[in-house]
Amino acid sequence: MDERPLGTSDVQISPILMGTWQAGKSMWVGIEDAETTKAMRAAFDAGITTFDTAEVYGNGHSEQIVGQSLADVREQVVYATKVFANHLKAEKVIESCEHSLKNLKTDYIDLYQIHWPSGAFKSSIVPIEETMGALNQLKQQGKIRAIGVSNFSRVQLEEASQFGRIDSLQPPYSLFWRQVEQDAAPYCIENNISILAYSSLAQGLLTGKFGPNHQFEPGDHRVKNKLFTGENYKRAQQALEKLRPIAERHQISLSNLALAWLIAQPQANAIVGARNAEQASQNAKAGEVHLSADELAEIDAIGRIVTDHLDDSPVLWNWS
Repeated sequence: MDERPLGTSDVQISPILMGTWQAGKSMWVGIEDAETTKAMRAAFDAGITTFDTAEVYGNGHSEQIVGQSLADVREQVVYATKVFANHLKAEKVIESCEHSLKNLKTDYIDLYQIHWPSGAFKSSIVPIEETMGALNQLKQQGKIRAIGVSNFSRVQLEEASQFGRIDSLQPPYSLFWRQVEQDAAPYCIENNISILAYSSLAQGLLTGKFGPNHQFEPGDHRVKNKLFTGENYKRAQQALEKLRPIAERHQISLSNLALAWLIAQPQANAIVGARNAEQASQNAKAGEVHLSADELAEIDAIGRIVTDHLDDSPVLWNWS
């Protein structure tokens, strides 16, 4: 898989990244550490070099599994992790980074990201200048190589950029969820900021494996995902039926069609999770799919069956 530069930094990332929220186990069901480890190794063997995690995923458990799974190939992979919204005071940023370094069994983090803006989830308000000051300090010390933000609006991204170089934005972004295109994406394109799309398969909806009457197990966070409810879910099923012939033409899965479309968008890269080795290997194949301009336009139009009816909120879940 051809690698791409992360923003203007010297970090090189794979356009398909492995997401590891599920590795933390919290808010997921049926996750086993042994299977997660096999999935990470399979992803690496298939050409995925970039692994995205966060301190809040299972209270550090995801980071620990990443560190254990990839320790022997550390110099060949990129670790991206995140500091949560309740740890954005300068001393907390430094403390969180030290914990993440320990969890990941490494002495540097390739990409360190602010997970949610200050104030999210009832966290205290911290001036972005203070948080960025701590991140810049960590960068100068060589403990982190690049700074990114996640779930930031364009306004928040512009403000953060006043206090240091931001090399990536991590928003929810998929064929079925495209608010970022109207908000922060133009700024990212203008300023060479990489977009690391999470929920790039709309939390599994774009795989086509969830039928019209699917019911999630208790504890699965997708029950609160807006795309899995009501008319949104019905429209998604209609769109999936129109996507199937295109995938069949290329002899690829619906998942890889959706991922190939996404990484063909300006500055866009796709974070995708995997429960097992087979899923991880299959996800990597999306990096080899080439879609024509006409096909990209056709897929774009099909996706709008869903996205044209969504509200303007950038948050994917009804958590309130």
